[in-house]
Amino acid sequence: MRRGHPHLVLAICCLSLFLVMMDVTIVNVALPAIRRDLHTSMAGLQWSIDGYTIVVASFLLLAGSMADRFGRRRTFQAGLLLFSLGSLCCSMAQTTLALVLCRVLQAVGGSMLNPVAMSIIANTFIEPRARARAIGVWGAVVGVSMAIGPVLGGVLTESVGWRSVFWVNVPIGLVALALTARFVPESRAERVRRVDVLGQALVVVALAALTSALIDGPHAGWGSGFIVGAFATSALAVATLLWHERRCPEPLIDLRFFRSIPFAAASLVAVLAFTAFNGSLFLHSLYLQESRGLQATAAGLCLLPTAVAMAICSPISGRLVGAGHARWAMVVAGAGIAASALFLTGLRVDTSLGHLLVAYAVFGVGMGTVNAPITNAAVSGMPRARAGVAAAVASTSRQVGATLGVALAGSITGGGDAVGALFVQVIRPVWWLVAACGASIAVLGIASTSGRARASALAVAHLLDAPHEGPAR
Repeated sequence: MRRGHPHLVLAICCLSLFLVMMDVTIVNVALPAIRRDLHTSMAGLQWSIDGYTIVVASFLLLAGSMADRFGRRRTFQAGLLLFSLGSLCCSMAQTTLALVLCRVLQAVGGSMLNPVAMSIIANTFIEPRARARAIGVWGAVVGVSMAIGPVLGGVLTESVGWRSVFWVNVPIGLVALALTARFVPESRAERVRRVDVLGQALVVVALAALTSALIDGPHAGWGSGFIVGAFATSALAVATLLWHERRCPEPLIDLRFFRSIPFAAASLVAVLAFTAFNGSLFLHSLYLQESRGLQATAAGLCLLPTAVAMAICSPISGRLVGAGHARWAMVVAGAGIAASALFLTGLRVDTSLGHLLVAYAVFGVGMGTVNAPITNAAVSGMPRARAGVAAAVASTSRQVGATLGVALAGSITGGGDAVGALFVQVIRPVWWLVAACGASIAVLGIASTSGRARASALAVAHLLDAPHEGPAR
């Protein structure tokens, strides 16, 4: 294979995607073991997940700008190196605080991978149909990698220990690093955008303050000065961000993107889907191991129907999207997520295994189908020069959803350490929230594929392709 061969470049980019997305799910199965070994609380477990997702969500857009300025391959390699180093540090953490800090280092590297890889793909596959097929493969890898995580995490946690779920990232990262150096050509944007320092800072403040309020609210009290102040800080940061981005000549987030109904809907669907996914997975791991008393491997195997359904449905969804049937993919995704959650509203400690497996399989159908239409709606119709930024916004939306899912799951359940029947009772409202997320996804899938929605996407593409000198309005 020669340097720059399109399908080899796609394979290398998908390898990094596999690494990052598998990490999202593999850690969840190890949470009970981490809690026992590090003697941490529910809030500590939440921060071990959200410490990662907050940083990734905050710096994805900055990583895209860095890639445009310093080179996509160089930024991609830096991300692989930092992610691998962070994973190694996580495996050696002796306290909850150390684990969270190492997860932050890991996340800095992770933020440099997915949006930069998508930018490389968008600039490798120039012909629209070829690009749509490549995006379909990309969406399929998201589903497959997230599906493998719980099963592999369970086996590794029980056989080797929870630290091994981080070790597994290191050899994969180093292989991807070597292949990138050998086969991926360097590229840069024709015009480098300036870094929006204020916009970047406001994103970090908004996400960190909101997450802190949601996680710590049950313990500190929702009316406490700290929690009220955190919510107020987040709201003020968001309002200031919107005001600033409209007036910034080169904003971190070009708000004109959201005039495209498909793009805006894809961003919201990503938040809803990953709120449902990460919140559910966080609670499933605790329910299966701490309420039902299963070992980590058995818990991972119980989630196998989700894994299989995602692995099967992800490539099918990619082909549906490539064939122009994104609406069907989105409706099936929303219906699957909602139906699964409704199955679980009657969950008990002694719920039959068959009932659980059906619910997990239906949930896998929903999540396996949702990724390809999200990415396609975000990137398709955008000028090629903006594809990386558009993909980064979609990826950021996923990570925001992941952060909110874990934070809300702990917050709704009271942030306590309930076990057994009491734990099952306190998590019931989460399933109703997940069902509402699924129903909203189905509605957005229909609205975002209407004639009016397609017209709005064409209008925004034309606007973005034209020379733009002044502030975004």
